[in-house]
Amino acid sequence: MSCRILQPIATSLEEVSDRLRGGDCVGLPTETVYGLAGNALDADAPRKIFEIKGRPLIDPLIVHVLDAAEAKRVAVLNDNAECLMKAFWPGPLTIVLPRTNAVPDLVTSGLDTVAVRSPAHPIFRKVLEISGLCLAAPSANPFGYISPTRAEHVADHLGDRLELVLDGGGCEHGVESTIVDLSSQTAKVLRPGPILPEELEAVLGEPVEMSLQHAPNSSISLKAAGSLAKHYSPRTSCFLVEEFQREGSSGARLWLERPKVGRGRDEKFQGEHFWLSESGSTAEMLRNLYDLMHRLDKLSFDWIEIQDPGADLKKVTLRDRLKRACHQD
Repeated sequence: MSCRILQPIATSLEEVSDRLRGGDCVGLPTETVYGLAGNALDADAPRKIFEIKGRPLIDPLIVHVLDAAEAKRVAVLNDNAECLMKAFWPGPLTIVLPRTNAVPDLVTSGLDTVAVRSPAHPIFRKVLEISGLCLAAPSANPFGYISPTRAEHVADHLGDRLELVLDGGGCEHGVESTIVDLSSQTAKVLRPGPILPEELEAVLGEPVEMSLQHAPNSSISLKAAGSLAKHYSPRTSCFLVEEFQREGSSGARLWLERPKVGRGRDEKFQGEHFWLSESGSTAEMLRNLYDLMHRLDKLSFDWIEIQDPGADLKKVTLRDRLKRACHQD
């Protein structure tokens, strides 16, 4: 099988929508990362998603819908959910809610809740409109590997298992959506993302708990996607450090922002320097993170040391992804 990267013209959108209605899976761009999409309400398509990714069945899928009205097909909404949907949809916010009977058990990993999101990317939204489907769409990469933020990433790593991917350019946010659990009385962030907890609190008018899971591989179903301790990881060994320590020409140092000569940068280091941002912007760091990690993984370094963002609440999403990428089994 050879993966075709399609430009998002009318004929391609129709072809992709036909494939989805026929039970196939395709790669689609979102504003967060590229997704591996399939009909969420067809028991066979979600199984293909798990098989293509090599994803364990304990890891539930996120269901993508056009709007709040469509969300009612798969989830039981409450007042808090409707408030957040009005404020942040379409956008990078996934909401965990009680499920309806329309959702196959496979999608929810057997749980009585479902994760639902309305993506903002115009190409994904057009496919939702044309196909008329609710789409399960985890990141379009082998399970546990770096998420794709360009169509080429999808083709490089799933090209022998996937026929089509629509090219939507680089992803706006570059990391996965924020996941908030509203299935109980207390709102809980299960995975940080582009929307920060304080933004959710401002809309809800009440505190939001941080309930980040770093679960080891197990047979217990996870409440949310991206909860395993080791995830979003390159094949190259990575280490999250407060201060760079390793020496040698076979390694790389990844800074949060461009290091200034004579102000912390070790000019004697024989390896290579890289950085996530020119300006120090956290949004820029997140947007560039996975794309840069894909590049570094191709350069065959023996190791990569990554600067730790520390406890800065504005960088909670960045630190979460780096901790999972650098987790040592």
